[in-house]
Amino acid sequence: MNPTQNAPSMPIDIYLASPRGFCAGVVLAVDIVELAIKKYGTPVYVKHQIVHNPIVVAETERKGAITVENVTDVPEGSVVVFSAHGSPPSDYEEAKKRNLMVIDATCPLVTRVHNEAKKYAREGKKIILVGHRGHQEVIGSTGQTDMTLIDEREGIEVPEFSDDAEVAVLTQTTLSVRDTAAAIDDIKDRYPNAMVRNDICYATTNRQEAASQLAEMVEMVLVIGAQNSSNCNRLKEVAESYGIKSFLINGPEEMDRSWFDGVSRVGITSGASTPESSVAAVIEAINPKNVIHIGKGDENITFRLPKELEPEAGTAARQ
Repeated sequence: MNPTQNAPSMPIDIYLASPRGFCAGVVLAVDIVELAIKKYGTPVYVKHQIVHNPIVVAETERKGAITVENVTDVPEGSVVVFSAHGSPPSDYEEAKKRNLMVIDATCPLVTRVHNEAKKYAREGKKIILVGHRGHQEVIGSTGQTDMTLIDEREGIEVPEFSDDAEVAVLTQTTLSVRDTAAAIDDIKDRYPNAMVRNDICYATTNRQEAASQLAEMVEMVLVIGAQNSSNCNRLKEVAESYGIKSFLINGPEEMDRSWFDGVSRVGITSGASTPESSVAAVIEAINPKNVIHIGKGDENITFRLPKELEPEAGTAARQ
Protein backbone atom coordinates (compact mmCIF):
# COMPACT_ATOMS: atom_id res chain seq x y z
CA MET A 1 0.00 0.00 0.00
CA ASN A 2 1.21 3.47 -0.87
CA PRO A 3 1.39 5.49 2.39
CA THR A 4 0.47 8.67 0.54
CA GLN A 5 -3.00 7.20 0.01
CA ASN A 6 -3.57 7.88 3.72
CA ALA A 7 -2.22 11.43 3.54
CA PRO A 8 -4.42 14.52 3.87
CA SER A 9 -5.80 16.15 0.73
CA MET A 10 -5.85 19.68 2.23
CA PRO A 11 -2.73 21.85 2.75
CA ILE A 12 -1.12 21.15 6.12
CA ASP A 13 1.40 22.99 8.27
CA ILE A 14 3.52 20.66 10.37
CA TYR A 15 4.86 21.79 13.74
CA LEU A 16 7.87 19.60 14.42
CA ALA A 17 9.05 19.11 18.00
CA SER A 18 12.69 19.28 18.99
CA PRO A 19 14.15 17.46 20.82
CA ARG A 20 12.57 14.25 19.56
CA GLY A 21 13.71 10.76 18.67
CA PHE A 22 16.82 8.96 19.84
CA CYS A 23 18.21 9.84 23.26
CA ALA A 24 21.80 9.18 24.29
CA GLY A 25 20.84 5.94 26.03
CA VAL A 26 19.26 4.54 22.86
CA VAL A 27 22.23 5.62 20.74
CA LEU A 28 24.50 3.86 23.22
CA ALA A 29 22.46 0.63 23.16
CA VAL A 30 22.26 0.44 19.38
CA ASP A 31 25.98 1.22 19.04
CA ILE A 32 26.76 -1.54 21.54
CA VAL A 33 24.92 -4.18 19.52
CA GLU A 34 26.53 -3.11 16.26
CA LEU A 35 30.03 -2.95 17.74
CA ALA A 36 29.58 -6.32 19.46
CA ILE A 37 28.67 -7.88 16.12
CA LYS A 38 31.73 -6.25 14.54
CA LYS A 39 34.06 -7.48 17.29
CA TYR A 40 32.68 -10.94 18.08
CA GLY A 41 30.91 -11.92 14.86
CA THR A 42 27.41 -13.27 14.43
CA PRO A 43 25.20 -14.12 16.05
CA VAL A 44 25.14 -11.78 19.02
CA TYR A 45 22.12 -12.38 21.22
CA VAL A 46 20.07 -9.53 22.69
CA LYS A 47 18.03 -10.16 25.82
CA HIS A 48 14.71 -8.38 25.26
CA GLN A 49 14.28 -5.84 22.46
CA ILE A 50 17.38 -3.66 22.56
CA VAL A 51 14.99 -0.67 22.56
CA HIS A 52 11.23 -0.58 22.14
CA ASN A 53 10.98 0.05 18.43
CA PRO A 54 10.38 -2.66 15.78
CA ILE A 55 12.33 -0.85 13.05
CA VAL A 56 15.43 -0.54 15.23
CA VAL A 57 15.13 -4.16 16.38
CA ALA A 58 14.73 -5.37 12.79
CA GLU A 59 17.79 -3.42 11.70
CA THR A 60 19.97 -4.96 14.43
CA GLU A 61 18.67 -8.40 13.51
CA ARG A 62 19.46 -7.78 9.84
CA LYS A 63 23.06 -7.15 10.89
CA GLY A 64 23.26 -10.40 12.87
CA ALA A 65 21.57 -9.93 16.26
CA ILE A 66 19.09 -12.47 17.62
CA THR A 67 16.51 -11.14 20.07
CA VAL A 68 15.38 -13.43 22.89
CA GLU A 69 13.22 -12.81 25.94
CA ASN A 70 15.04 -14.96 28.48
CA VAL A 71 18.68 -15.61 29.30
CA THR A 72 17.89 -19.34 29.18
CA ASP A 73 17.17 -18.92 25.45
CA VAL A 74 20.80 -17.97 24.79
CA PRO A 75 23.07 -20.91 23.84
CA GLU A 76 25.82 -21.59 26.36
CA GLY A 77 29.09 -19.76 25.73
CA SER A 78 27.49 -17.09 23.52
CA VAL A 79 27.76 -13.31 23.53
CA VAL A 80 24.65 -11.58 24.86
CA VAL A 81 23.76 -7.91 25.11
CA PHE A 82 21.39 -6.94 27.92
CA SER A 83 18.90 -4.34 26.68
CA ALA A 84 18.78 -0.63 27.48
CA HIS A 85 15.92 -1.10 29.94
CA GLY A 86 18.03 -2.83 32.57
CA SER A 87 17.95 -6.34 33.99
CA PRO A 88 17.57 -7.89 37.45
CA PRO A 89 20.56 -9.56 39.15
CA SER A 90 18.99 -12.97 38.50
CA ASP A 91 19.66 -12.53 34.78
CA TYR A 92 23.35 -11.91 35.41
CA GLU A 93 23.49 -14.94 37.68
CA GLU A 94 21.88 -17.13 35.02
CA ALA A 95 24.28 -15.77 32.40
CA LYS A 96 27.23 -16.73 34.58
CA LYS A 97 25.88 -20.27 34.95
CA ARG A 98 25.60 -20.53 31.16
CA ASN A 99 29.12 -19.16 30.62
CA LEU A 100 27.79 -16.24 28.60
CA MET A 101 29.78 -13.13 27.78
CA VAL A 102 27.47 -10.32 28.91
CA ILE A 103 27.76 -6.85 27.40
CA ASP A 104 25.59 -4.47 29.38
CA ALA A 105 23.64 -1.92 27.32
CA THR A 106 21.58 -0.68 30.27
CA CYS A 107 21.02 3.07 30.03
CA PRO A 108 23.31 4.72 32.59
CA LEU A 109 20.33 6.64 33.97
CA VAL A 110 18.57 3.34 34.69
CA THR A 111 21.75 1.98 36.26
CA ARG A 112 21.69 5.02 38.55
CA VAL A 113 18.24 3.98 39.79
CA HIS A 114 19.58 0.47 40.50
CA ASN A 115 22.50 1.90 42.44
CA GLU A 116 20.22 4.20 44.43
CA ALA A 117 17.97 1.28 45.34
CA LYS A 118 20.89 -0.80 46.63
CA LYS A 119 22.32 2.17 48.55
CA TYR A 120 19.04 2.96 50.30
CA ALA A 121 18.49 -0.72 51.09
CA ARG A 122 21.91 -0.85 52.79
CA GLU A 123 20.91 2.21 54.82
CA GLY A 124 17.79 0.41 56.03
CA LYS A 125 15.30 2.63 54.19
CA LYS A 126 11.94 1.42 52.96
CA ILE A 127 11.91 1.87 49.18
CA ILE A 128 8.93 2.84 47.02
CA LEU A 129 9.27 2.69 43.24
CA VAL A 130 6.79 4.66 41.15
CA GLY A 131 6.54 2.81 37.84
CA HIS A 132 4.45 0.71 35.49
CA ARG A 133 4.02 -2.91 36.45
CA GLY A 134 5.41 -5.34 33.88
CA HIS A 135 7.56 -2.82 32.04
CA GLN A 136 11.04 -4.19 31.41
CA GLU A 137 12.71 -1.32 33.26
CA VAL A 138 10.55 -1.92 36.33
CA ILE A 139 11.33 -5.65 36.25
CA GLY A 140 15.02 -4.78 36.35
CA SER A 141 14.68 -2.18 39.11
CA THR A 142 12.45 -4.21 41.42
CA GLY A 143 14.91 -7.10 41.13
CA GLN A 144 17.69 -5.08 42.78
CA THR A 145 16.30 -5.25 46.33
CA ASP A 146 13.03 -5.33 48.28
CA MET A 147 10.77 -2.43 47.34
CA THR A 148 7.09 -1.55 46.96
CA LEU A 149 5.80 -0.67 43.50
CA ILE A 150 3.18 2.05 43.03
CA ASP A 151 1.62 2.08 39.56
CA GLU A 152 -0.53 5.20 39.29
CA ARG A 153 -2.64 3.52 36.59
CA GLU A 154 -3.87 1.07 39.24
CA GLY A 155 -4.65 3.76 41.81
CA ILE A 156 -2.21 5.07 44.36
CA GLU A 157 -2.15 2.93 47.49
CA VAL A 158 0.65 4.19 49.72
CA PRO A 159 2.11 1.34 51.82
CA GLU A 160 1.79 1.49 55.61
CA PHE A 161 5.24 1.40 57.14
CA SER A 162 6.00 2.04 60.79
CA ASP A 163 5.87 5.68 61.91
CA ASP A 164 9.64 5.80 62.38
CA ALA A 165 10.42 4.26 58.98
CA GLU A 166 12.81 6.11 56.70
CA VAL A 167 11.33 6.12 53.20
CA ALA A 168 13.07 6.60 49.85
CA VAL A 169 11.10 7.11 46.62
CA LEU A 170 12.50 6.17 43.21
CA THR A 171 10.85 6.40 39.79
CA GLN A 172 10.90 4.72 36.42
CA THR A 173 12.79 6.95 33.98
CA THR A 174 10.11 7.15 31.27
CA LEU A 175 6.97 8.16 33.18
CA SER A 176 4.60 11.07 32.78
CA VAL A 177 6.12 14.03 34.61
CA ARG A 178 2.70 15.24 35.74
CA ASP A 179 1.31 11.86 36.86
CA THR A 180 4.52 11.02 38.71
CA ALA A 181 4.42 14.35 40.56
CA ALA A 182 0.85 13.56 41.69
CA ALA A 183 1.92 10.12 42.94
CA ILE A 184 4.86 11.61 44.83
CA ASP A 185 2.55 14.19 46.42
CA ASP A 186 0.38 11.37 47.76
CA ILE A 187 3.43 9.57 49.15
CA LYS A 188 4.69 12.78 50.78
CA ASP A 189 1.27 13.30 52.39
CA ARG A 190 1.81 10.01 54.23
CA TYR A 191 5.57 10.29 54.70
CA PRO A 192 6.51 14.01 54.75
CA ASN A 193 10.17 13.24 55.37
CA ALA A 194 10.50 10.75 52.52
CA MET A 195 13.62 11.16 50.41
CA VAL A 196 12.44 11.57 46.81
CA ARG A 197 14.77 10.88 43.90
CA ASN A 198 12.74 11.80 40.85
CA ASP A 199 14.55 9.71 38.27
CA ILE A 200 12.54 10.66 35.18
CA CYS A 201 15.29 11.20 32.64
CA TYR A 202 16.20 14.38 30.80
CA ALA A 203 15.03 12.95 27.45
CA THR A 204 11.58 12.05 28.77
CA THR A 205 11.18 15.45 30.42
CA ASN A 206 12.37 17.41 27.37
CA ARG A 207 10.15 15.51 24.95
CA GLN A 208 7.09 15.95 27.16
CA GLU A 209 7.78 19.69 27.42
CA ALA A 210 8.01 19.93 23.63
CA ALA A 211 4.78 17.92 23.27
CA SER A 212 3.06 20.40 25.58
CA GLN A 213 4.21 23.26 23.35
CA LEU A 214 2.91 21.44 20.28
CA ALA A 215 -0.48 20.82 21.85
CA GLU A 216 -0.99 24.55 22.37
CA MET A 217 -0.32 25.33 18.69
CA VAL A 218 -1.97 22.56 16.68
CA GLU A 219 -5.23 20.73 16.12
CA MET A 220 -3.78 17.22 16.12
CA VAL A 221 -0.57 15.51 17.26
CA LEU A 222 1.10 12.51 15.68
CA VAL A 223 3.54 10.66 17.94
CA ILE A 224 5.87 8.48 15.87
CA GLY A 225 6.97 5.33 17.62
CA ALA A 226 6.05 1.88 18.90
CA GLN A 227 2.94 0.90 20.83
CA ASN A 228 5.07 -0.76 23.53
CA SER A 229 7.25 2.32 24.07
CA SER A 230 6.53 3.88 27.45
CA ASN A 231 7.84 7.31 26.52
CA CYS A 232 5.86 7.34 23.24
CA ASN A 233 2.64 6.57 25.09
CA ARG A 234 3.38 9.32 27.60
CA LEU A 235 3.82 11.83 24.74
CA LYS A 236 0.43 10.85 23.36
CA GLU A 237 -1.12 11.33 26.81
CA VAL A 238 0.48 14.77 27.16
CA ALA A 239 -1.17 15.95 23.95
CA GLU A 240 -4.50 14.42 24.92
CA SER A 241 -4.38 16.19 28.28
CA TYR A 242 -4.73 19.46 26.33
CA GLY A 243 -7.87 18.18 24.64
CA ILE A 244 -5.99 17.56 21.38
CA LYS A 245 -6.59 14.37 19.43
CA SER A 246 -3.38 12.38 19.28
CA PHE A 247 -2.32 9.22 17.48
CA LEU A 248 0.65 6.90 18.07
CA ILE A 249 1.89 5.39 14.80
CA ASN A 250 5.01 3.62 13.59
CA GLY A 251 4.90 5.22 10.18
CA PRO A 252 2.76 6.68 7.38
CA GLU A 253 1.18 3.33 6.55
CA GLU A 254 -0.76 3.57 9.82
CA MET A 255 -2.22 7.02 9.13
CA ASP A 256 -5.92 7.43 8.40
CA ARG A 257 -6.95 10.17 5.96
CA SER A 258 -10.05 10.92 8.04
CA TRP A 259 -7.86 12.12 10.94
CA PHE A 260 -6.96 15.18 8.87
CA ASP A 261 -10.51 16.29 8.04
CA GLY A 262 -10.80 19.98 8.92
CA VAL A 263 -7.22 20.06 10.25
CA SER A 264 -4.60 22.51 8.98
CA ARG A 265 -2.01 22.39 11.80
CA VAL A 266 -0.46 19.05 12.78
CA GLY A 267 2.14 18.54 15.49
CA ILE A 268 4.72 15.76 15.11
CA THR A 269 7.04 14.35 17.74
CA SER A 270 8.68 11.00 18.40
CA GLY A 271 9.77 8.90 21.33
CA ALA A 272 13.32 8.36 22.52
CA SER A 273 13.63 5.02 20.69
CA THR A 274 12.19 6.18 17.34
CA PRO A 275 14.58 6.56 14.38
CA GLU A 276 14.44 9.88 12.53
CA SER A 277 13.77 7.99 9.29
CA SER A 278 10.29 7.14 10.60
CA VAL A 279 9.55 10.81 11.26
CA ALA A 280 10.86 11.79 7.83
CA ALA A 281 8.62 9.18 6.18
CA VAL A 282 5.52 10.59 7.86
CA ILE A 283 6.41 14.14 6.89
CA GLU A 284 7.03 13.10 3.31
CA ALA A 285 3.68 11.30 3.13
CA ILE A 286 1.81 14.34 4.48
CA ASN A 287 3.67 16.63 2.03
CA PRO A 288 3.13 19.74 4.18
CA LYS A 289 2.93 23.31 3.00
CA ASN A 290 5.31 24.38 5.79
CA VAL A 291 7.41 22.70 8.50
CA ILE A 292 7.76 24.85 11.62
CA HIS A 293 10.30 23.78 14.25
CA ILE A 294 9.21 23.99 17.91
CA GLY A 295 11.14 23.41 21.13
CA LYS A 296 14.53 23.94 22.69
CA GLY A 297 16.52 22.06 20.05
CA ASP A 298 18.82 19.07 20.04
CA GLU A 299 20.39 17.60 23.16
CA ASN A 300 24.15 17.28 23.47
CA ILE A 301 24.48 14.24 25.72
CA THR A 302 26.77 11.23 25.28
CA PHE A 303 27.45 8.11 27.33
CA ARG A 304 30.61 5.99 27.44
CA LEU A 305 30.75 2.64 25.73
CA PRO A 306 31.46 -0.47 27.84
CA LYS A 307 35.18 -1.08 28.23
CA GLU A 308 34.91 -4.28 26.16
CA LEU A 309 33.99 -2.20 23.11
CA GLU A 310 35.90 1.05 23.58
CA PRO A 311 38.80 0.04 21.29
CA GLU A 312 36.26 -0.50 18.52
CA ALA A 313 34.98 3.10 18.42
CA GLY A 314 36.73 5.51 20.74
CA THR A 315 35.38 6.17 24.23
CA ALA A 316 31.86 7.51 23.76
CA ALA A 317 28.68 6.64 21.91
CA ARG A 318 27.79 9.47 19.57
CA GLN A 319 24.36 11.02 19.45
